Amino acid sequence: MNIHSLRGFRDLLPPESTLFACIEASAREVFALYGYQEIRIPTIESKELFVKSTGDTTDIVEKEMYAFTDQGGREVAVRPEGTPGVVRAYIEQNLSQSGRNGKYFYIGNMFRAERPQAGRYREFTQIGAEYIGNASPFADAETITLLVRLLEKAGLPGLSVEINSLGCGECRKSYREILLNHLKANIATLCEPCKNRIDRNPLRALDCKIDGPALAEKAPKLTLCAPCAEHFDRTRTLLKSSGVEFTVNLNMVRGLDYYTRTVFEVKSSALGSQDAVAGGGRYDDLVKSMGGPQAPAIGWAMGVDRVAMLLKDKAPATAPAVFVIAASKEAQDAAFKILGELRAQNISADFSNLELSLKSQLRSADRSGAVIAVLLGEEEVRNSVCAIKFLKEKREQQIVPAAGLITELKQILGNAPTP
Repeated sequence: MNIHSLRGFRDLLPPESTLFACIEASAREVFALYGYQEIRIPTIESKELFVKSTGDTTDIVEKEMYAFTDQGGREVAVRPEGTPGVVRAYIEQNLSQSGRNGKYFYIGNMFRAERPQAGRYREFTQIGAEYIGNASPFADAETITLLVRLLEKAGLPGLSVEINSLGCGECRKSYREILLNHLKANIATLCEPCKNRIDRNPLRALDCKIDGPALAEKAPKLTLCAPCAEHFDRTRTLLKSSGVEFTVNLNMVRGLDYYTRTVFEVKSSALGSQDAVAGGGRYDDLVKSMGGPQAPAIGWAMGVDRVAMLLKDKAPATAPAVFVIAASKEAQDAAFKILGELRAQNISADFSNLELSLKSQLRSADRSGAVIAVLLGEEEVRNSVCAIKFLKEKREQQIVPAAGLITELKQILGNAPTP
């Protein structure tokens, strides 16, 4: 019986796995510059957490969430996004009382039963940031700037930023009726899911994957109240002062019910039609609606899989710098000792099987991608020397004293091409 991976799930292999690690390491560096702390949330939470926070009419909850009843009879779900878990932890752990800036980031796998496509899988890695407790436009501008700087550091090409404001509850109260009347007047053109939910949540139609683009163009636009208009104007001014270029997209609504005021997406022209690599927005009412204190917040999430797909040509080398070979039985222990000494000096080193023939070990050395091979035979051990064979360049093999091997290798590798 051959067991295969499930559709939409995959093995992450080198060098792509190394690229993921590099993207995550770059993200951690940028988060540290902005004062963010890492938070690690559970993979499985109560299903109600995502229904209550994300919205029961969203595609995530209606169609994409992996939910099930566990052995204890509890309704649970594998996390489809990170924000609800972070907010739950913020409330449950009383983080509002910590006295620290409420800036958190997470890196982890999310799960959605959506249709697999380029750069999109049913299990995917997400990097996210949440800034809880700051209602000012300064938080909006800093959060968006953080995201742009992180993607720039990762080396992502062709970045563009789009922003919009969805207003507050008061703005949307009157807009809801205007939009609902528009949708009912055009109900014959709507898909079945939109027809079934427009009375419950007419705003969701604007983010529908089928009807959304056409509706957003023709639907009446939201008019912001004075405080929301001022907030959005100030956010734009601050983004300009931060050197972040952006365009205002009045058709952008984002797909989650908890967003208020500022929403945004960062896109890459290298992705074609599926160009969004990250997005987010402000959610000033979510913490309180989940039983916590009144805590305005803003955050975003980035799909690492899609970013890695764009950076695949920049995947870092995973080859060792040095490959160690024992040319005789008498040299095996000495060769193994050298491996440890090289690694202790931060020189990456590998070997195949020191008991194999010299020809077999040399073949493995060539396949490894290493820059040089260190060979030890019976004669080298007896004379306390090592042979250095160049695998990348056409240079003569050289003999060096065993005591000076590390120094010689560092000099060679300092001038050698990257493996």
